[in-house]
Amino acid sequence: MDINIGITTKDRARSAKAISRLLADTYTLYLKTHGYHWNVEGPHFQQLHIQFMDQYTEMWTAVDELAERIRALGHKAPGSYAQFVTLASIKEEDGEPDWQTMVRNLAEGHEQVARTAREVLRIAEEISDDATADVVTPRITLHEKTAWMLRATAS
Repeated sequence: MDINIGITTKDRARSAKAISRLLADTYTLYLKTHGYHWNVEGPHFQQLHIQFMDQYTEMWTAVDELAERIRALGHKAPGSYAQFVTLASIKEEDGEPDWQTMVRNLAEGHEQVARTAREVLRIAEEISDDATADVVTPRITLHEKTAWMLRATAS
């Protein structure tokens, strides 16, 4: 069935491609955060263990919303590690960082997701894709705030 939501086929593809990158960044950061939750050690264990759990739980919900927006635009959402690795600008964890490095890595990851979300927002604004803008704008706010809180934790 044809899609007629007031956005051209070309623009829907452009928006879906951009959201796919955001989905990949979010999912990669989710995995990193969940791994850190399991493996964090040190004097701030309890605080970080809980903080990381709150963060990965929020991102788990977000990836579903992002994937569903891609589907609403008429495209398939990426759903494999191989696809995410190709699309993501965040790299998978290599090694066993200490708690301070974990916090720094996650702060940088949240900053990257905010930058990627901002790119998606610019595309959404250009093509009048208001629904995508509505999904993405709160992501920017959340990731910027989370990065700030992590930076404050590492100080």
